Amino acid sequence: MKNLKLTSLDKLHKSWLKDSAYKRAYEETEPEYQLARSLIGARLKRKMTQEELAKKIGTKQPVISRIEAMSQKPSLSLLERIAKALNARVEIRILPK
Repeated sequence: MKNLKLTSLDKLHKSWLKDSAYKRAYEETEPEYQLARSLIGARLKRKMTQEELAKKIGTKQPVISRIEAMSQKPSLSLLERIAKALNARVEIRILPK
Protein backbone atom coordinates (compact mmCIF):
# COMPACT_ATOMS: atom_id res chain seq x y z
CA MET A 1 0.00 0.00 0.00
CA LYS A 2 1.32 3.42 -0.92
CA ASN A 3 1.98 6.03 1.72
CA LEU A 4 -0.83 8.52 1.58
CA LYS A 5 -0.14 12.13 2.35
CA LEU A 6 -2.95 13.58 4.40
CA THR A 7 -3.90 17.22 4.22
CA SER A 8 -5.20 18.97 7.31
CA LEU A 9 -8.70 20.35 7.16
CA ASP A 10 -7.31 23.83 7.80
CA LYS A 11 -4.96 23.62 4.80
CA LEU A 12 -7.73 22.25 2.63
CA HIS A 13 -10.08 25.04 3.69
CA LYS A 14 -7.44 27.69 2.98
CA SER A 15 -6.87 26.30 -0.50
CA TRP A 16 -10.61 26.16 -1.19
CA LEU A 17 -10.99 29.81 -0.13
CA LYS A 18 -9.07 30.72 -3.30
CA ASP A 19 -12.16 29.61 -5.24
CA SER A 20 -14.56 32.60 -5.33
CA ALA A 21 -17.70 30.43 -5.35
CA TYR A 22 -16.51 28.47 -2.31
CA LYS A 23 -15.48 31.67 -0.52
CA ARG A 24 -18.87 33.29 -1.19
CA ALA A 25 -20.77 30.20 0.05
CA TYR A 26 -18.54 29.99 3.12
CA GLU A 27 -19.11 33.64 3.99
CA GLU A 28 -22.88 33.32 3.47
CA THR A 29 -23.16 30.39 5.90
CA GLU A 30 -20.76 31.73 8.55
CA PRO A 31 -23.52 33.23 10.78
CA GLU A 32 -25.46 29.94 10.81
CA TYR A 33 -22.24 28.05 11.56
CA GLN A 34 -21.37 30.34 14.48
CA LEU A 35 -24.90 30.05 15.86
CA ALA A 36 -24.91 26.25 15.60
CA ARG A 37 -21.45 26.02 17.15
CA SER A 38 -22.46 28.29 20.05
CA LEU A 39 -25.71 26.44 20.66
CA ILE A 40 -24.07 23.01 20.65
CA GLY A 41 -21.29 24.23 22.93
CA ALA A 42 -23.68 25.80 25.44
CA ARG A 43 -25.97 22.76 25.41
CA LEU A 44 -23.11 20.34 25.97
CA LYS A 45 -21.65 22.54 28.72
CA ARG A 46 -24.99 22.19 30.53
CA LYS A 47 -24.92 18.41 29.82
CA MET A 48 -28.28 18.59 28.09
CA THR A 49 -29.53 16.50 25.21
CA GLN A 50 -31.42 18.05 22.32
CA GLU A 51 -34.54 16.38 23.70
CA GLU A 52 -34.06 17.90 27.16
CA LEU A 53 -33.47 21.38 25.74
CA ALA A 54 -36.49 21.11 23.46
CA LYS A 55 -38.73 20.03 26.34
CA LYS A 56 -37.46 22.88 28.52
CA ILE A 57 -38.40 25.49 25.89
CA GLY A 58 -41.67 23.88 24.82
CA THR A 59 -40.73 22.56 21.41
CA LYS A 60 -39.68 19.26 19.85
CA GLN A 61 -36.19 17.78 19.45
CA PRO A 62 -36.14 18.05 15.64
CA VAL A 63 -36.34 21.86 15.96
CA ILE A 64 -33.10 21.88 17.98
CA SER A 65 -31.55 19.40 15.57
CA ARG A 66 -32.37 21.54 12.53
CA ILE A 67 -30.86 24.65 14.14
CA GLU A 68 -27.71 22.75 15.10
CA ALA A 69 -27.49 21.29 11.57
CA MET A 70 -27.83 24.80 10.09
CA SER A 71 -30.91 23.80 8.12
CA GLN A 72 -33.27 26.16 9.97
CA LYS A 73 -32.87 29.81 10.91
CA PRO A 74 -34.53 30.35 14.28
CA SER A 75 -36.51 33.44 15.21
CA LEU A 76 -35.12 35.85 17.76
CA SER A 77 -37.81 34.83 20.24
CA LEU A 78 -36.82 31.16 19.89
CA LEU A 79 -33.16 32.08 20.40
CA GLU A 80 -34.12 33.99 23.54
CA ARG A 81 -36.02 30.97 24.91
CA ILE A 82 -33.06 28.71 24.14
CA ALA A 83 -30.63 31.12 25.79
CA LYS A 84 -32.79 31.35 28.91
CA ALA A 85 -33.01 27.54 29.13
CA LEU A 86 -29.21 27.32 28.82
CA ASN A 87 -28.62 30.13 31.33
CA ALA A 88 -26.99 32.12 28.54
CA ARG A 89 -27.68 35.30 26.62
CA VAL A 90 -28.21 36.20 22.99
CA GLU A 91 -25.77 38.67 21.49
CA ILE A 92 -26.33 39.99 17.98
CA ARG A 93 -23.86 42.25 16.22
CA ILE A 94 -23.66 43.77 12.78
CA LEU A 95 -20.04 44.11 11.77
CA PRO A 96 -18.54 45.94 8.82
CA LYS A 97 -16.78 43.81 6.20
